[in-house]
Amino acid sequence: MKPSARLLALPVFELIFACAFVLCALFSHAQTSVPETRYDRREVLITMRDGVRLNTVIFTPKTAGKPLPFLFRRTPYGVSKAPFPDQSSYTQFMADEGYIFVAQDIRGRYKSEGTFEMQRFSRNPADPKAIDESTDTYDTIEWLLKTIPNNNGNVGMYGTSYDAWTSVMGALDPHPALKAISEHATPADMWIGDDFHHQGAFRLSYGFEYAFMEEAAKTDTLFPFSTYDTYDWYLKLGSLANVNKKHFLGKLPAWNDFAKHPNYDQFWQKQALAARLGRPKVAIQHVAGWWDQEDFYGPIKAYQIWEKGDAKQQNHLIVGPWNHGGWARGDGRKLGNISFDTTTSLTFRQSMLAPWFAYHLKGKGDGKFAEVTTFQTGTNRWKTYSQWPPTSAVKRNLYFRANGRLSFDKPTDASGADRYVSDPAHPVPYRPRPIEETYGPGSRWYTWLTEDQRFVHNRPDVLTWETEPLTEEVTVTGTLLARLFAATTGSDADWVVKLIDVYPERYPKEPHMAGYQFMVANDVLRGRFHRSFEKPQPLQPNKTERFTIDLHSLDHVFRKGHRIMVQVQSTWFPIIDRNPQRYVPNIFEAADADFQKATHTIFRSAAHPSHLELNIVD
Repeated sequence: MKPSARLLALPVFELIFACAFVLCALFSHAQTSVPETRYDRREVLITMRDGVRLNTVIFTPKTAGKPLPFLFRRTPYGVSKAPFPDQSSYTQFMADEGYIFVAQDIRGRYKSEGTFEMQRFSRNPADPKAIDESTDTYDTIEWLLKTIPNNNGNVGMYGTSYDAWTSVMGALDPHPALKAISEHATPADMWIGDDFHHQGAFRLSYGFEYAFMEEAAKTDTLFPFSTYDTYDWYLKLGSLANVNKKHFLGKLPAWNDFAKHPNYDQFWQKQALAARLGRPKVAIQHVAGWWDQEDFYGPIKAYQIWEKGDAKQQNHLIVGPWNHGGWARGDGRKLGNISFDTTTSLTFRQSMLAPWFAYHLKGKGDGKFAEVTTFQTGTNRWKTYSQWPPTSAVKRNLYFRANGRLSFDKPTDASGADRYVSDPAHPVPYRPRPIEETYGPGSRWYTWLTEDQRFVHNRPDVLTWETEPLTEEVTVTGTLLARLFAATTGSDADWVVKLIDVYPERYPKEPHMAGYQFMVANDVLRGRFHRSFEKPQPLQPNKTERFTIDLHSLDHVFRKGHRIMVQVQSTWFPIIDRNPQRYVPNIFEAADADFQKATHTIFRSAAHPSHLELNIVD
């Protein structure tokens, strides 16, 4: 979800950098003057149906001419310091087209009244006095239509992360004037695959720091870590039971919910979009980033849920080579060390986002939007598809073999396995240390998914298999799964699987990328949930089980001369909390003594052929 408070849409966690950029531009252009803007600004409190007033900033073009539609964004990250629309890269092209821009603090955040609830549950429609994000959206739109002159009666909503989720909430029971939304990285399920959990494994550093940031005060507040390298801090924290004992003291509702609901119970199921979405009632553009470190799962899942009832062909998906919010800033030529050879972010904002609203709110253009548009990495080109995942791909299994090899040929050996010892006292870091506070100064959180995985290669608690250099391209498009046949000496285990594109050892195009291990897909499964997310079970020590880890989807070409690599490990710290490896009903209540070493075995025999299930396009 993340701080998406924006400079009218840039995430809050980037406020300092964005402000610095603006200040530099001002200094070089006119050291003593404010840059010209085409907009007038006013800040008002709008009263909701229950009397609560929400702080709202309205940007109106100074010379509008014809009546204009509204573009509306609702956020928990603060709107009072939002820049003018024509001075933000996110909204620049839409500002050139001409809109009335509106940004609003949601309940209980910054200058808005009321009580903040993390991802507020949908109201009971039988209760006429009940409120939720949908009613607040409706009431605000009603006020805008009646109060702001020279509007054309049409409204669009947009935003990244939490702001995307509020856009989705506004579309559930939409005001008749709401014609279209463009949601960018909405969370869809906080237990299955978005910010706070991945397939049952708790995202410790993110969940801890985000809960404190949003709930310790009415404005975003960073936790006062005593060490710069938070790897050390979280390791010294010990059991998750120490969080409330030593730090939060039961005062943060989100953390209390984490601790009370470790399994996929009604709390998480009711909060997820699958329980809220029906058929699409407005035009919807979903936007995802292949290396979104927070909400890659959400927008694709939202697209898939809404697609089931999309009789009017209103539901569309765009996936680009971005991190969280990368579509909203910069030109998108690079992410971390990875080059894409073209201005992917600029192309999205100018050729996909701006035309979307121009058509749905102003009637401009032909309205012929591709069902699915993805940026295919490796070849670095935009592709379009009639559905996602495409039906043109063929399933092929990539098998783990002896001597650390991967092969499309199934093993024939009667036996075969690789083993490692996983020690919760010495967990594998999820990115190179130091691991800075997520949204703290100098944090490398934003590009960690593209970092070179050689920093853990050949660790004794990380297993690696790879192909020979490819003699022809391998195009992987669509969904992918890891199917592990594994056993443990403990009674619980986490399985982290990473699919990696290994660059050639000689790479003249970019010599510094020679041998680079580029992670193109990954995820984790908490072993206790391998049969049921709702009803976890301890693993039987030394019993071989089949574990399926959903690695979601991608559109990537492994080029000739590259290698395909898979890494498997059982700790990924501190983004994932440490599994004690001794089954306890609730890991949030585990004692420090519950944490133990365990030996994990990955089998690669004819009877137990661990492999990745890929969708490959010829």
